[in-house]
Amino acid sequence: MQDVATSAVTAAPERVAVKKTVLMCRPEHFTVSYRINPWMHPEDPTDTSLAVRQWEELYRIYRDLGFQVELIDPIPGLPDMVYSANGGFTLSGLAYGARFQYDERGPEGPAYMDWFRAHGFEVAEPVSVNEGEGDFLLVGDRILAGTGFRSDAGSHDELRRLFGREVVTLTLVDPSFYHLDTAIAVLDTDSRDGQGNIAYLPKAFDARSRAIIDELYPDAVIVNDEDAAVLGLNSFSDNRHVVIASRAVGFEASLRERGYVPIGVDLSELLLGGGGVKCCTLELRR
Repeated sequence: MQDVATSAVTAAPERVAVKKTVLMCRPEHFTVSYRINPWMHPEDPTDTSLAVRQWEELYRIYRDLGFQVELIDPIPGLPDMVYSANGGFTLSGLAYGARFQYDERGPEGPAYMDWFRAHGFEVAEPVSVNEGEGDFLLVGDRILAGTGFRSDAGSHDELRRLFGREVVTLTLVDPSFYHLDTAIAVLDTDSRDGQGNIAYLPKAFDARSRAIIDELYPDAVIVNDEDAAVLGLNSFSDNRHVVIASRAVGFEASLRERGYVPIGVDLSELLLGGGGVKCCTLELRR
């Protein structure tokens, strides 16, 4: 039995970290004052100071990993602006802006596009409703694009025209996993074959989408319901280290078996707004 365990460890590939540049927004105005997803309960109190402390721990982890972390100023009256992943999608110096489904978040789109312009990105203003990296995930050479709750399928056509990449449409069916980045974690973006790899929650997708994922990523990590329920999949990887919800213990074990180095962080207060690690993280690709 010991020999089998030893050979399994030996078989895990050596993971090589790549440096990341990310955009974050300090949750100075975070609260839950409206309900636009099943996680949000305005009748329950939130603790802004705790949200800030937890966010600062995530910020510290990224800095310790050698990430370049850029910041956008929070705007009063926009409590969800901390979820910077929804602010757009960037690739090769081009930023595709967000156009939010709900009026409560609408002003975030222009705010993030202004930031992109001021920091050297060419900006493509969206026509279709989309919520940025919440529903668009770069995996290797292709873009996985979610629809079903927030981003319109028309935004996927905009992505194809703007970036000239393969864009794979995936349909979400469980309202608790309303953005693609709550149901899929990107583990590798720079694998040798250009395909990358993921972890995901099968029940979050319709049958057609599950079949596509199974075909594209036969080695994907399957995450259980318990880990998904604490937004364990809402994680961020540099191809070696994977920053995840600290309570996603099964996912953590699976990552270790694959040769990744999971790093747990407690963002329980921000979870009250329906967001986790990835929601607070917008990757900048210049």
